[in-house]
This record gives sequence, structure tokens and C-alpha cells, in this order.
Amino acid sequence: MDSLKELYKIGPGPSSSHTLGPQRACQLYKAEYGEQLHHVEVELYGSLSLTGKGHLTDYIIRKTFEPAKTTIFFLKDWKESFPNGFYIRGYNRDHQLLAKWTVFSVGGGSIKILEKHLETGENVYPENSMQAIREICDKEKIGFAEYALRAEAGLEPYLDKILTAMLASVKEGLQASGVLPGRLKMERAAKAMLLQAGTIEDEAERTKMKLAAYAYAASEQNASAGTVVTAPTLGSCGVMAALMYYYYNDQQITRGKLVKALAVAGLFGDLIKTNATISGAVGGCQAEIGAACAMAAAAAAYLNGMNCGQIEYAAEIGMEHHLGLTCDPVGGYVIIPCIERNAVAVLRALDAMSLARTLSRIKKNRVSFDVVVKTMNYTGKHLPIELKETSLGGLAKEVQIVPEEHPSCLDGHLIVEEAVMENDVLASPIRFDL
Repeated sequence: MDSLKELYKIGPGPSSSHTLGPQRACQLYKAEYGEQLHHVEVELYGSLSLTGKGHLTDYIIRKTFEPAKTTIFFLKDWKESFPNGFYIRGYNRDHQLLAKWTVFSVGGGSIKILEKHLETGENVYPENSMQAIREICDKEKIGFAEYALRAEAGLEPYLDKILTAMLASVKEGLQASGVLPGRLKMERAAKAMLLQAGTIEDEAERTKMKLAAYAYAASEQNASAGTVVTAPTLGSCGVMAALMYYYYNDQQITRGKLVKALAVAGLFGDLIKTNATISGAVGGCQAEIGAACAMAAAAAAYLNGMNCGQIEYAAEIGMEHHLGLTCDPVGGYVIIPCIERNAVAVLRALDAMSLARTLSRIKKNRVSFDVVVKTMNYTGKHLPIELKETSLGGLAKEVQIVPEEHPSCLDGHLIVEEAVMENDVLASPIRFDL
């Protein structure tokens, strides 16, 4: 499996596959061709084309390539093997092509470039299944955290930075107010939710609402193009961030313990990424929120002193009960149902942990984590394309958005309207000069 540093990444929202991934590719291209780069053409395909406007894909590409002029094409006929990707073509002042890059945005901000080898920390972990990891841990009498920290040099200080970014995303989100960007005109809710939670007398209910507020806070930061952490994606960033914030601020768990919990959770996220997918465009939201719930359940189990078998059980429950979850963002924005879904998932993660703790004392689990990941992969492949981050079906089709009279702006940059659709597909290749 790849390095956990490739799983947990800090970057701008609202989507790891739509903003963070493209940003990384554009930064690499710009670094390679430097001052030669005069103007750029980028062709977006798949989910990047269909929901790129709401996910600010064009905005982050344009911003990254500044001061070079950038032309964006939203196209429908993609010939490559992976369903979500784009081409970059850069030109010098004499209009000569510098290079064409074929970029796949594979989820969680990770990318592959056909024309360039990227160092992504491959094969840091020789074991590619939970069964294999459990065998190592049992043989050497170590836990999941020790397994990860021993295998990967420099992981502990890196995860400490990840923890800092997670906590900051929640804190900043709880202090913010106003309307989220985009045509949905959604009011931020995290700050008000936390205030309401303080009025609840029942401790258990108060804790639930605080966790939900924390998840909203990080997710609203994400929707506002703020800085958040892929865990395993930006669309699901609120789940792990909320859990870490709760255990740090409300339970006074030490940073060192939380860093180890991130390592434990990361192993489960990495297994999903390796053996299935964490991309909503490939596997639906089960690959994002389902994976995040499994990771959070594992982290919570570790923090509650549960053993390796119980931790696996908790992660398996968290993943199993998100099987088939669709990715159908309304208007292409990572807002509805994404923000609320983060809050639900962190609560379900704690439920999964509690169930695993009790049930493991009664019976042996019949479904392993490896089996549920394999099932998720199968399920994702069989979900219809309109329910995999294309905004062509589900809530995205049923919830209507009234168009604005004027295009919206972000930081002074014009954001043009969505591509015109006919019969649920792009009517024709549509070009935007930004």
C-alpha cells in the first residue's frame, strides 16, 4: 500500500478530486515548464466536466496557472481507461506545444500522469489486506498504530501536522457565519448548531449535536474553498476532523494518542483506496463517506482501548452500512447532501464502535473488513453513472435550483454558468474562456 502521507493531504476545498488533484497536476506542470509557459489549454472529462463548475475545478486551474492565460474545455468523449481525468497542453509565446499531459484524478487528491512518473510512496506497506496486517500484528504482538509508525519513516510528525489542520478547520468553521458560495444560497449552520447544543440538558444528546456541529464546521470550510484535510477525501473531510476535535477538546485526549489514532484510521482508508476506490466519481459516496465512517470507527475504537479484532469489526460495520450510497451533489456543489452526510457519518462511526465492542463479546463477526471492501468495489462498479458524482440523477435531479440572473464571482474571477444539458448528457463540447 502507498504511504499514509498520500492518503491524508492538506488542501483547498471543495473537492479533492476536482480541486486538490487538478491543482497538484497544474503545479507540477507549471514547475516543469516555468517561464516558457505562456498560455494553457485544459480539457476536462467525466465528472470533472459534468460537475467541475460547482466544484470550482476551472477556478483552481486558472488560479494555479496564473499569470498564464488558461482556456478550459468541458468535453464528454473521453477515450482514456480511467473515468475521471483531463488533458493539459501548455504553449510558449510562439504558440509551440511544450507538452501534453494526461492526468487521472483518482480520488482523495491523488493523481496519475501517464507521461510522468510520480513519487507517491508506493509499497511502503507490503501487506495489502487487513488479514495480512492482522497476521503481522498478531505474530509480533503489536497494534495497528505501532505497525504503521514502524513501517513509515517520518509518519508521526506528518500526522501531527494533519491533526493541527483538522482541528483548525473545525475551529474556523465554528467561528464563521454567512452564506456558502454558489447558487444554493445555503446559510452556514455549524456556529448556531454548537450554540443550540449547549442548551441541551441530556448529555448524550448534547454530545451528538456537538459532534454534528464539528462535522458541519469542517465541511462548511470545505464548501467555502477553505483549507481542510482529505480523510480520505475533501468531500468527507468533516467526519475524521469532527472526531479528532471532539476527543481533543471535549475528552482531553493527548495529541500523541490522537496521532496514533490517525495512523490506525489511515490503514483502513489506505486498504479501501488500494483494493477498491475512494473516488465518488468511480464508486459513489460509499467510497467517500463510507470510507470516512470506517476510518472514524477504527479511530474511535482505538481511542477507547479496543483490541485489533474489535477495531477491525468497528471499521467493517462503518463501511458495510454505507454500501450503495450514491454521490449525487445538488448543482454540483459539495453542500447537499454532502455536509449533512458528514455529520451523520461521524455519529454512525461511534455507533459502529459501540456495536463492535458489545457484539465482539457475544459472537464472532462473520464479515471481515476485506470482504466488505471487496463488496464495496463491486457495488461501486454497478452503480449507474448518474449516481457517481455527475449530478445527472438522484437528489441532484430532483432538487431544483433557480438560476441566478447574473453569474457569480469568486475573488473577482468570473464563474460562468453550468454546461447546458440535453437528455442527461452534455449537448456538445462547451468552451469557456476564463
